[in-house]
Amino acid sequence: YVMLLTLSPYTPRFQDRVSPPGVMIRPYLNGFTIAFNVSQPSTWQPYVDSMHHFLEAYDDKVQEEKNIECVPGQYFLQGGSDSEEKKACQFKRSLLQNCSGLEDPTFGYSRGQPCILLKMNRIIGYRPGAGVPVSVDCKVQKGNESLLRSVDFYPGNGTFDLMYYPYYGKFTHVNYTSPLVAMHFTDVQKNLLVPIQCRLNGKGIINDLNSDRFLGRIIFTLSIGK
Repeated sequence: YVMLLTLSPYTPRFQDRVSPPGVMIRPYLNGFTIAFNVSQPSTWQPYVDSMHHFLEAYDDKVQEEKNIECVPGQYFLQGGSDSEEKKACQFKRSLLQNCSGLEDPTFGYSRGQPCILLKMNRIIGYRPGAGVPVSVDCKVQKGNESLLRSVDFYPGNGTFDLMYYPYYGKFTHVNYTSPLVAMHFTDVQKNLLVPIQCRLNGKGIINDLNSDRFLGRIIFTLSIGK
């Protein structure tokens, strides 16, 4: 009990060896296979509903009310005591452009060009990329690379801006919304199971550890029927 009293609820006591981040995708329904038929809305509507629900916290008006505009390209370092509430940078869903669900409320699923969102796991105090934004790429995990012919990334060229880091923890960084990278699969072979691997790339990132498929990368399958 006495030892527990020495621990801070706001920040880890030892941060000299921070693990690199894992990643996760949205939508995530019943595993890592996203399968639907374009001509059958009932097969893709659950993915669309999940995306809209997830992005509610990223609505532009919500972000403008709760968070501040920050300077891109540099870490947002905040001083003060560990218990002092920290400010959070705006990440508006409109930054996701064609994958925002604003102009196309089906996120491309109705056209067989689905959007998938990638987010890094939150790690208190972590500064990814050592001063250079971490980027994302996607390719066919195994097999014929021509099955995946085109992917667009938003925002920008598919990077996590430095201004969203470091994260200070749920007790003080109360309005923090994790930055996202949207992956728009605009040309995927139809009527086949296409295994895809999307990776983080940057200094200090580990994305090739066979024993952990979520560390710095994620593997999922697209099955898009006509």
